[in-house]
Amino acid sequence: MLPCLFAIAVAAFAVFTRSNATLVRTFVGAGIALVVWSAVLFASARRSNRTLVLEFAPRKQHWMQACAQGSVLLYWGWYVPLVYTFLPFVGVQLLFAYAIDSLLSWSRRDRYALGFGPFPVVLSTNLFLWFRLDWFHWQLAMIAVGFLAKELIRWKRDGRLAHIFNPSSFPLAVASLALLLTGTSDVTYGSFIANTQSDPPNIYLLIFLVSLPGQILFGVARMTLVAVVTMYTISLVYFAATGTYLFIDSHIPLPVFLGMHLLFTDPSTSPRSELGRICFGVMYAVLTTVLYVVLTAMGAPTFYDKLLPVPLMNLMVRRIDAWMASPWLSAVDPSRLGRSLTPRQRNVVVTALWAAVFVGMSAVQGVGDRHPGQYLPFWRKACESGVQRACTYTATLTNIYCQNGSGWACNETAILRRGRGESGDGEFTRACQLGFAPGCDNARQPGVAAASLRRGPPGAKDLPIVLRGTKPQLRERDLTRLYAIGCGQGWQELCVNPARAALDSPSPS
Repeated sequence: MLPCLFAIAVAAFAVFTRSNATLVRTFVGAGIALVVWSAVLFASARRSNRTLVLEFAPRKQHWMQACAQGSVLLYWGWYVPLVYTFLPFVGVQLLFAYAIDSLLSWSRRDRYALGFGPFPVVLSTNLFLWFRLDWFHWQLAMIAVGFLAKELIRWKRDGRLAHIFNPSSFPLAVASLALLLTGTSDVTYGSFIANTQSDPPNIYLLIFLVSLPGQILFGVARMTLVAVVTMYTISLVYFAATGTYLFIDSHIPLPVFLGMHLLFTDPSTSPRSELGRICFGVMYAVLTTVLYVVLTAMGAPTFYDKLLPVPLMNLMVRRIDAWMASPWLSAVDPSRLGRSLTPRQRNVVVTALWAAVFVGMSAVQGVGDRHPGQYLPFWRKACESGVQRACTYTATLTNIYCQNGSGWACNETAILRRGRGESGDGEFTRACQLGFAPGCDNARQPGVAAASLRRGPPGAKDLPIVLRGTKPQLRERDLTRLYAIGCGQGWQELCVNPARAALDSPSPS
């Protein structure tokens, strides 16, 4: 009856989504399929005289991971309302996951351990990819694939059968590959997720803090530490070589940082040895970076970069442990150090080291909310130095600010267009309508060369928009404070007294 009850709950969710016929079909269809499976299982058990046993067996790693993932989801949703809107659909995925998990277990053995196992699978999946509601059946399919892979794709490891793939990363990678090959990324909220996860303040710190208990208990801080340091090093090398940032507005993008804590760190599908886990962390950082570069070159969405490498890495864990046990690597094996320490003590030491590295990186803006690449002045300066990539991004970000209602940005966008031989008249008109005086003057001069067009500093209405960087629009409205913020970001034209600037700025006519 247990999977039947979960199935009925899934089907009943159609009542709350009856205005969407596709969702109704999805939930009713999933419920019917689960009920049929339950009936077949019941009949089979009766025929073969099997006694199906249900036990309550909560495991620490499951509820601890769920607490960490749930904290990130709730904190993100506090600043991005659509996340809370989607939470009921996370709930129905949990019901579906419990039904699938129990049916799979009883179909293959007599005992099902009821615990919190489905929570980390579902929550981890929903931290990285959602299908839009008209395609929500694929969201349920991802959950089913994760549990099927965990139950059916196994190998012998350390003398016992174990699942090969992380049950959340495997379906995420399968879905990512399918979406890339079919060019259908727009049926998901993938870009929205990647672009809004960094909106909440101090989100890097939150992820770091909620991950600490699991890192201490399960010894996965080695992977996170090495992955973060490796990607940070790659970013610094790229900056030294090009003068711009590889990942645009961060050394380590927030979704990748999240993946380094709560995606690839599953202790069951990662190497056992300390040196192997260090190698695993390096691999994740390098493969994610390579995929980011490849996807960018292809013009494909880059949010897949952190999702695709994990199953490939899971397949290599036995080989990695074997390589790391080679005698010629014994000199660099960290397990030789502190042999008198217990495993838990070693985890505490490594986690403390990771905490020190995190604090240091936060101090130098390696992670956190104030990376220089978030702000337009950095890219304008790099563009003036002749970096074409910076010019392209400057134009993109300025146009975004124009669409968000900045007259200054519309005027700058129009001037950039005029410099490329385009008219830009529409943007000049919009700049004037938004109250930016130079835009009005330029709108009356069609065909004038870009060098002769009027410019000016952002006005009071522009500042909350253009000073946002890649974060949400600023709520600050005090002009003196806005000028101070802008000056700190590198806007030299704002390093003046705002009252004097207001007197010097003409009004639109």
